[in-house]
Amino acid sequence: MYKNIIEKIGQDGVCPFCPAYLKRYHKKPIIKTGRYWILTDNMYPYKGAAHHLLLIHKKHIEHFSEITPGAWQELQRLVNFAVKRRAVKGAAFVMRFGDTSYTGASVSHLHANIIGGAGKNRAPIMFRVG
Repeated sequence: MYKNIIEKIGQDGVCPFCPAYLKRYHKKPIIKTGRYWILTDNMYPYKGAAHHLLLIHKKHIEHFSEITPGAWQELQRLVNFAVKRRAVKGAAFVMRFGDTSYTGASVSHLHANIIGGAGKNRAPIMFRVG
């Protein structure tokens, strides 16, 4: 299903994370929105993830160097909010940036992932890079 959605987005020639198209391609509810970021669950969480949230920059940017100081501060507040609200005991915070042929990302629009496993004695969660 994920592959089909990515193919459809490519055919449509739009960015699925830009505000004008987000609701068309992302069916999960928005948990919280700020001036710069949108917090939501990932529609396609990684296998084994107990938590997989996305923080999507509202403006279409592709590199973390484009994030303003205010946006960095808001990102920190939203991460703290998400971790507290979901009672996340441990997770990874990952942000890919730049050319997707180097990052392994399927969407170039800057976004961050909060990915948490199910706890002890579980298989590791595989996150694609490169």
